[in-house]
Amino acid sequence: MSTGDPSDDVDGTDSPDEDPEGGDVRDRLEEEADRAIEGFDEGVVDLLSWVLETETRARIYVYLRENPESTSDETADGTGLYPSTVREALAELHDEGKVTRRKRESDGAGNNPYEYAAMAPSELVGNIIDDVQEQLNAVFNLDDALDIETPAPPTTDEDPVTITVEDASDEADDGDDEGDL
Repeated sequence: MSTGDPSDDVDGTDSPDEDPEGGDVRDRLEEEADRAIEGFDEGVVDLLSWVLETETRARIYVYLRENPESTSDETADGTGLYPSTVREALAELHDEGKVTRRKRESDGAGNNPYEYAAMAPSELVGNIIDDVQEQLNAVFNLDDALDIETPAPPTTDEDPVTITVEDASDEADDGDDEGDL
């Protein structure tokens, strides 16, 4: 317990911001937080790479979620990808309905580029969930497909795997907080 007298402290300091090894605790915590965020971001990009099929498309998606209504050139600058790569990926994502585009309005004459925005993550997940569920059911029913007898619980006519996706904003909008803690 500190009495406020630095001579009472084991290391001779009374400051919580000083690290006995000579560093500032606050700086070390900020560095660790930055590393954790980078790791989280990379984990999200890895998952999105699986959902969107490539890391390029995942990086574009994340950039557009953070910067909606960006042009392909702005997206290329923001992601560090080649402009031609970004244009090609944006065209594919638009054809698949994963991004929307509209002409940027400008007062002057000249070329009005497209602005792109990425769909909400809940919509993105909703679009792939049927495929994922179908693939999981195929794995679950592999023994049936191979005519292998295995002791299993009785099956029904329904698929054994059902995935339901709920948008958190929908739950917040329903106004029914009864039973929620």
